[in-house]
Amino acid sequence: MSDDVAIRVRGLRKAYGDNVAVADLDLDVHRGEVFALLGPNGAGKTTTVEILEGYRQRDAGEVRVLGTDPSPGSRSGGSRAPGHSVRDWRGRVGIVLQGTGEFDELTVAEVVHHFAGFYPHGDDPDKVIDRVGLTAKAGARTHTLSGGQKRRLDVALGIIGRPELLFLDEPTTGFDPEARREFWELIRDLSAAGTTIVLTTHYLDEAETLADRVGVIAGGRLVEVAVPAELGNRREALATVSWRTPEGAAESAQSATPTALVTELAARFGGEAPGLTVTRPTLEDIYLRMIGHR
Repeated sequence: MSDDVAIRVRGLRKAYGDNVAVADLDLDVHRGEVFALLGPNGAGKTTTVEILEGYRQRDAGEVRVLGTDPSPGSRSGGSRAPGHSVRDWRGRVGIVLQGTGEFDELTVAEVVHHFAGFYPHGDDPDKVIDRVGLTAKAGARTHTLSGGQKRRLDVALGIIGRPELLFLDEPTTGFDPEARREFWELIRDLSAAGTTIVLTTHYLDEAETLADRVGVIAGGRLVEVAVPAELGNRREALATVSWRTPEGAAESAQSATPTALVTELAARFGGEAPGLTVTRPTLEDIYLRMIGHR
């Protein structure tokens, strides 16, 4: 396994009875990158991530996460040095699930300080609380937090151990737009510091903003992996040029050379074309096409 690969998957397969959730999946995630895994519910995305996190047993295939086989009860493989324990490996991996747990009678500070004690080289709890924007709520009991604030606490618990690899499962669910963008800055900071991040999200703008590469999984198979701008041949996709006729009727045309078409329209109208717009397929358009939605 190359030193620049944090996750290596070959031929991953998982079935539940006759239902094949993941079918012969191959994937590499490079160290230091933000990788977004996209897919509809039931596509095999969650099963894949749970196998990588070590929470679910696979049926077949090779998986290495930070050089170690994450399969429950089988973490002796890979390049882990002799004497290193499962706890050592766990200490290198941070996980932010859709809900970490309930600590109703504890304060935010108590929870984060408690979790910091699980790691030999944990981060400063108060600094982590500040990084996730909960300083003003440090003394508040967790049952008084809003949904978005509880999500921030989940993130704090995921990064308190200074992980080399961080799994983020729908991290900004419940965030308002301002909070989402503040969280994006936190992800950028973690990535700049060298943390490898695997992100699952249903927000396509989030994937496009944060991810170095995205992978689309559908029907248990990895359809494509690419940088967001090139997914599904997006860069070469036809542009749609729309305008209005002098009578006010809407017209449009698809073109591989939209600049030439706009120039032609300007000449036809003797200046600015009324209601002129030029659009290319968004990441969401490409994604929906790839998973079979019209």
